[in-house]
Amino acid sequence: MFDTVVTAGTYACWGLVALIWVAGAVLGGSHSGPARKAGRDLASPAAAVAAVVILLTPGHAWQALTVGSPWVRGAGLVVLIGATAWTIWARLALGSMWSSGAVARPDHVLRTTGPFGVTRHPVYTGILGMLAGSALAEGLGRWLALFAVVTLLLLVKTSAEERLLAAEFPAEYERYRRDVPRLIPRIRLARPEQGGTAHDRSRSPREGTGRRPGP
Repeated sequence: MFDTVVTAGTYACWGLVALIWVAGAVLGGSHSGPARKAGRDLASPAAAVAAVVILLTPGHAWQALTVGSPWVRGAGLVVLIGATAWTIWARLALGSMWSSGAVARPDHVLRTTGPFGVTRHPVYTGILGMLAGSALAEGLGRWLALFAVVTLLLLVKTSAEERLLAAEFPAEYERYRRDVPRLIPRIRLARPEQGGTAHDRSRSPREGTGRRPGP
């Protein structure tokens, strides 16, 4: 029973994300003018081919990497559900700016708020989280190999996208890249105030920094 619930939950999460992606592609708004591309998107088809090969490999080939602990699998399902919600939020926040490859359109807008204020590529962060959760929920095995392959390909994909965005928004993207991590959220620990006068502590955070506030 437990195995059935975990497996059903895994497929349900990936199916929901796939449905959101298809709906976004079908209902997405149109764009005016030609789009600038940063070369061909080879990472996406490479990831798809790798996924098919890994998933079709016989299960006994991954036996040495498989873990059957129900605690690990249950924790993985929780991670998967959270990562699925994050991925959908990031995809909806991106809206009509989404594309499978690195593309800059005439009406392109640099997203820096919401999930894009946590990582520069929150959709990919969510996908990696889903893969990590799936790997734990399914007892590692083939999912561990899939996670490693997709991580490598997403690093290649994000590099291409960042080159294009840096050319499209030179100063703005440099500030954004400096302040927000690429894929792994940064843990910020609150520091107690030390020293300073009451006037110093009451100043606006932007005052005296010399930085122009982001969009």
